[in-house]
Amino acid sequence: MFRRQGTQCVASFAQDEVRVLRKVASEVVGLLTDGFDHDDPVVDRLFPAIYPDQPAESEEVRRYTEGDLKTAKIDQAGAILAGLPSEGAGDVSLDAEEAEAWLRAINDARLAMGIRLEIRPETDLGEELDDAVLHDPTSTRVFQLSVYAYLGYLQESLLHALIEG
Repeated sequence: MFRRQGTQCVASFAQDEVRVLRKVASEVVGLLTDGFDHDDPVVDRLFPAIYPDQPAESEEVRRYTEGDLKTAKIDQAGAILAGLPSEGAGDVSLDAEEAEAWLRAINDARLAMGIRLEIRPETDLGEELDDAVLHDPTSTRVFQLSVYAYLGYLQESLLHALIEG
């Protein structure tokens, strides 16, 4: 997918890929703005307690850092939205800074999806997807697991392209 071309990381995206990436990035922005709720396990995963055994100290750190961290995460998801073709299929060319923003945004999206899909470190994604397909190949879960896997592939290809330089 992504490959190195001079100082740029470049990739060509089909219309469906652009549509999925726009939706995923927009959902991350929505989660961090309108849907921001500390009781949501996804928000908890994206903004973990600094001192898990010391809630008061963690809350103090959160008060001072959460706004900037939230803004950075929104900007990173915005980098995906800004970098994608405006309509249909097309090419994406990212400099190192844009590529790093994409990597962080894709990671946030995968973390969020992983929580919603109940993906654990020991989960075999291939088995999980096969099982979902066997139960109902047209289910929302099959689509979501496929997007999760696609984001992992995209993240890995972008990382490899970035470190090639």
